[in-house]
Amino acid sequence: MLSTVADYVAHRESGGKRPSWGKLNSTASTPRGSTPATQPSVSVDAQVAQNQEEFEMRDTTDANPPPPADDTELRLPNWGSLVTMVGTNALLQFAFFVTVSSASLYAEYLGGSPVFSGLTIGIPAVFSGLALIPLTRYDQGRYTRPLQISYIAIIVGYILHAMAYKAKFLYLILIGRIVAGLGFTGFMYMKRYCSDPRIIGIRRRTTLASWLVLTQAFGFSVGPFIGGLLYKVGFSNDIFNGYTSTGWVTSVVTVVVAIAALYFFQDVPDARRIENSVEVGTEATMASEVLEERLAISQLTGAQWGVIASMCWSSMSCFFILGAWESNIPIFTARTLNYTPYAAGNFIALGGIATLPFLLVSIRYSPRFQDRITLATGSTIGVTGLVLMLILLATDRVVFGSFYVCWFLVALGFNLASTCTLSLLSKQLPNAWNARTSMAIQYSNYSGRVTGAVLGGAGVQMGMKNYIAVQLAVVGIGALLHATFWKQLKAKTG
Repeated sequence: MLSTVADYVAHRESGGKRPSWGKLNSTASTPRGSTPATQPSVSVDAQVAQNQEEFEMRDTTDANPPPPADDTELRLPNWGSLVTMVGTNALLQFAFFVTVSSASLYAEYLGGSPVFSGLTIGIPAVFSGLALIPLTRYDQGRYTRPLQISYIAIIVGYILHAMAYKAKFLYLILIGRIVAGLGFTGFMYMKRYCSDPRIIGIRRRTTLASWLVLTQAFGFSVGPFIGGLLYKVGFSNDIFNGYTSTGWVTSVVTVVVAIAALYFFQDVPDARRIENSVEVGTEATMASEVLEERLAISQLTGAQWGVIASMCWSSMSCFFILGAWESNIPIFTARTLNYTPYAAGNFIALGGIATLPFLLVSIRYSPRFQDRITLATGSTIGVTGLVLMLILLATDRVVFGSFYVCWFLVALGFNLASTCTLSLLSKQLPNAWNARTSMAIQYSNYSGRVTGAVLGGAGVQMGMKNYIAVQLAVVGIGALLHATFWKQLKAKTG
């Protein structure tokens, strides 16, 4: 009997069907209507051997059960398309931050002021936000056209950015960043793709959001590092030098990614074709589910509006604080630690790189926890960094080591918190609202990036203690929203 039990346990763990114990017991009992006088006696050992033989035969039959039907909650697109979208997000993050290290000196060389350099850093988010609404009417609910627009805009924008040196025209830097801003509309489409109910199951969205945040950390760490490195190397050439090389390198990398996307990316099915199609395949079934749900939407409840407000504020605050620190570090370290743009870029990069192992761990384990827990944990880590920085400023003990710890905690905490804003919101609202929720989160990101960059640039002038206090106030409002709608923020894991 020990071997039978072991076989049964192994069979249960392998996913086989559970045997009918009632059936086994019935074969061991004496049939009704028979008596010991008329029915031959059967030994207990013989019955046990017979039962074990029947069970092993049944176990062999079910050893290779038919594969289960696809679980829609664990749905994923093909790997080529998924890698294309995650890789494109890494490219866009890199392109956004690669000019940070040398922006002020590039503008100064052409006659611009530090305020103008800050404008060139923040202006892409403004024009990206302005372009989103008309682009969403043009995309037909798909992703190929937005990807093509992103690639073309990044290539053209950074070529213009690089040509400003040769043309001796300051405003060509700004024009190039504006054109590149049209390409940064891809940020919204990356988020929308990773929560699209037609291709992504509800238990996969937090995992994919974590991958996007990992590429986000890659962008704001590797981008400034490469920008500072190219500036330091210099290259004494009117076309390719320390100021222009970031633009040329970004354009070439974008061309490579665009060619790869041309071969590997498969778009979602056209909704109009599916609505008019007679055939009902897997793709048509997935899309029809969303279409049917769209017809059933009436209106959102007060609790759902509370969740929307909470997630949008969280998304804004994460990028507000990250953007403030990224724009403030070069200015603050130049006055406090005598850092050059190259050293400041390395400092930003070191903080971002240090977060990557922890973000990789979060990809593995965060799907096991609810999004609201991840959000609270990340916010707590980030606030710890802010409070520690405030203490250092109050005691006038800002040195490399202590300042680096603060930056690491801020970068890790608010990057981690930003992983679950869209995924949680997409789980709380109907599937047909995915495009709207993606837009809401992306506009929150843009507003945080722009206002954070402004705050970071003015941090030294307004006083660093006041600069940190504003950030703590923003996080405090978010904490109040989370506490108010904590029960409503509960959602499926994964």
